[in-house]
Amino acid sequence: MSDGRLPVQRRWIRWVIGAVVTLLILAIGWVAIRGISAVSEMQAVASSASQMRGFIADGELERAELVAPRVAQHAATAHDLTSDPIWRGFEFVPWLGANFTAVREVAEVADSVATDAVAPVLEIAGGIDLASFGFTGSKIDLAPLAEVEAPLAAASATLSAAETQAQQINADAALPPLADAVREMRDVVTEAATVVGALHGASVLLPPMLGADGPRTYVVAMQNNAELRSDGGIVGSLALMRAEGGTISVVQQASTADFPPLTDPLPLSESTVALFAEGPGLYVQNITSIPDFTEAGAMLALRWEMQFGQKVDGVIAIDAVVAAHLLEATGDITFGPFTANSETILSILLSEVYATFPDPVEQDAVFAQAANELFAAALTRGDPQKLIAAFAVAAEENRIRIWSAHPEEETLLAASTLGGTLPVDGPRGPYVGVLLNDATGAKMDYYTEASISTAVGVCRGEPTTQVRVTWTNDAPADAEQTLPQYVTGNGIYGVHAGSVRTMIAIYGPEGANVRAVDRDGAEEGVQTTTLGTRSVVQHTVLLEPGESTTVTVSFTGTGAGDRLTRLQHTPTIGTPDTTRAEITCE
Repeated sequence: MSDGRLPVQRRWIRWVIGAVVTLLILAIGWVAIRGISAVSEMQAVASSASQMRGFIADGELERAELVAPRVAQHAATAHDLTSDPIWRGFEFVPWLGANFTAVREVAEVADSVATDAVAPVLEIAGGIDLASFGFTGSKIDLAPLAEVEAPLAAASATLSAAETQAQQINADAALPPLADAVREMRDVVTEAATVVGALHGASVLLPPMLGADGPRTYVVAMQNNAELRSDGGIVGSLALMRAEGGTISVVQQASTADFPPLTDPLPLSESTVALFAEGPGLYVQNITSIPDFTEAGAMLALRWEMQFGQKVDGVIAIDAVVAAHLLEATGDITFGPFTANSETILSILLSEVYATFPDPVEQDAVFAQAANELFAAALTRGDPQKLIAAFAVAAEENRIRIWSAHPEEETLLAASTLGGTLPVDGPRGPYVGVLLNDATGAKMDYYTEASISTAVGVCRGEPTTQVRVTWTNDAPADAEQTLPQYVTGNGIYGVHAGSVRTMIAIYGPEGANVRAVDRDGAEEGVQTTTLGTRSVVQHTVLLEPGESTTVTVSFTGTGAGDRLTRLQHTPTIGTPDTTRAEITCE
């Protein structure tokens, strides 16, 4: 007979199962509470870091120093909450594990940044005004820069490593609330790495480049985005600037009419010739078609020397949109019959000038006046903080290119975005790019717009990266009658007035191969070449007013299919709409 009790073995199994379930429930509760707290702490880090950045920019260092300990405390707490053995164990749970890994990794990044980068930057801010970086009028105080170079270097190295780690965190695998927190914290780290990296570069480069060891001269090339080139726009005017002891002045101005076409082209790289023939080597206007500014800058310097017999220390190329950013800091300028502000300058420079002055010689004179007034305003009455902000925004949009004739400086520039070199793939992911060059022979790109999408995935069993460019001609239907002939080209180069002819070049990751190419779903003849180890496909498209076309290129092989793929593109008047799309494998 049974006494109603379960056998000992069965009771033992029940106890074990009950204990396991209890521990599992406790563990889930443990990580849930800690996870919610960790996300809250990371949001506090992002909020406090943004607040501290604002205080530094406004010169309120005492308030920034009060916020800094809160940033460090929140970051350290988030790290502690996500680094215990129970949390690490949950990282191996199918489906959910990626959430725990993402939160832990971004908490580690935040703690590292708060500990090893925030304090040094605040110490630097006590010795130099980071808001204006010593800029007053037409002079930059170079003395403090040497003192802050070493601590900036350390902070920059910490932030660079943190950014690399942060970019490799797979936020897409996490649940939406966690993914948002990861992306927010990652954006903060990227912004901090960019800013501090730029400050460190400035502390190294500005003293010699601004004449701390003797006078320097630089050619400044103004690019017109209404006629697109790879680096921004056709070279419209040039100026010679002098820097000595931190003081900057404009000493000479020139127009492209001062640089007649050469009889024999200057030497060009094979890829430049393959894409643009010998035009960049013959015409100064076309030099910025060259996508690598180490080549383009050196050629602009050579053309200046050939024309005026004067060697220069470097070349700076900026586009018309930089003028709009600068006028936000300087206020209105007046040139010719125009008074321009940051809202109207692009319309005036890229459209109204041509309607008001049909004669190209008169146009050049007005452009020269505009450049002179802009430089004078920036050098004499610009608000320092706003000027620095304007240059920072322009640099972030890749609208400033700098080349130095001094090898040690050029090496540093080439490693930064200011150097205008082709991007280098690495731990932060591969690059793809889009180069836009006008072939209309006119100023019709004021009426164009682009949208660019990238997609990564697997097609036919191969990792694939897809780049899709949609190019639109938004000119009015009656452009032939209503727009100036200088703007439409009036058919001089075989393009009907109002239509736009554009060369669209798309390059893939380093080492990747072109798998498929189409335009609006159909194949057509294209140019192919390489930029370094990158495969390039170039379409030449012709659009009437109101027309649009879409070019798609798929790449396979090395670097393809990487979720960290990043995009670079020619800076246009309006910022192209860039998106990440779902890959299509038809």
